[in-house]
Amino acid sequence: MNSYLLFKSLHLIAVISWFAGLLYLPRIFVYHSEAVHESQRTVFKTMERKLYNYIMMPAMILSWLFGFLLIHSLGFTVFSQLWMQIKIVAVLLLTHYHFYLGKHLRLFAKDNNTKKSKFFRIINEIPTILLIVIVFLVVFKPL
Repeated sequence: MNSYLLFKSLHLIAVISWFAGLLYLPRIFVYHSEAVHESQRTVFKTMERKLYNYIMMPAMILSWLFGFLLIHSLGFTVFSQLWMQIKIVAVLLLTHYHFYLGKHLRLFAKDNNTKKSKFFRIINEIPTILLIVIVFLVVFKPL
């Protein structure tokens, strides 16, 4: 079996799972910030915690792991290509965004959220923009 294609497939599966969480968690935050009843807030806290800890965190780790294995398979000289440098910066931004969402998860868990639902609607666009950039870079390798 071709290890490169195996790593590429596993990387794509992990990235898709990670993005599902990156796109869904801020949407839960929107509803959580608008919730009026304690019972609703309790349900949102459970959903947020489970999504972050059981789906997003493992998916992010696996995305990085299989991405590293892909780079190892290709050879580290791929870093000399500008498209890969930009992709790595975009992935670092996604990782920062991931942990930023984790910060908000902890604030919601302690009932200390100060952000309005509009804030979460706006930041929910960040992973979409980065996804578009990354996909075009990887497919076209333009630089």
